[in-house]
Amino acid sequence: MKKFIFLIIFLLLPIKIYAQSSSFVLGPEDILEISVWKDEALTKQVIVRPDGKINFPLVGEIQAAGKTVEEVKKEITEKLKEYISDPVVTVMLIGINSYKIYIVGKVNKPGAYTLGRRINVMQALAMAGGFSPFADLDNISILRQEGGKQIRIKFDYKAVSKGKKLEQNIFLKSGDVIVVP
Repeated sequence: MKKFIFLIIFLLLPIKIYAQSSSFVLGPEDILEISVWKDEALTKQVIVRPDGKINFPLVGEIQAAGKTVEEVKKEITEKLKEYISDPVVTVMLIGINSYKIYIVGKVNKPGAYTLGRRINVMQALAMAGGFSPFADLDNISILRQEGGKQIRIKFDYKAVSKGKKLEQNIFLKSGDVIVVP
C-alpha cells in the first residue's frame, strides 16, 4: 500500500516543482513569464528561441538557454537597473518544451517525447508502449551527447526488470536517444 501511495504522489508531482528548482536548465521552446512589479507594460510571455535567446523590453536580447530561471531573473534585474531603480522582477517558467528524449527501434510507439519532468529509462520504455516481438532486450542502448562527444550507455532490460543492475536505470537527459535493436 505504501508503495502504491508513493507511486501516485510521484506521478502527480507538478511540473513546476521541478522546473522552478534551481537545477532546471532552460532550453529552446521553454516559455517564460516575466513581470516587473508596478509596471504592466513590462509583463510579457517569452519563448526561448532556437538560438537560446529571449527578448524583453528595455533589456533587449539575452541568453536564456543553459541558465536557470533564477540566473535569467538576476540578469534581467541587473539590466533593468539602468532604467528603473530597484526593479522587482519575477520570472516564472510556465511551459517546458525543451526536455525531449527520443526512442527508436523495436518499440510499439517510437518517436520524440517532450517531457515535463525527469524520467528514467524504464519509465521512458513504458511510455513507448513496450516492445515489439523481436526486440533484443539485452542490448538496449542510450546515446548521449557529453562533452562534445556521443557516448553509448548499455541497458539490460531483462536484468533491470528482475531487480538486478538497477544502476543502469539512469535518469535521462534532454536529447538522449534510447535505441532498442
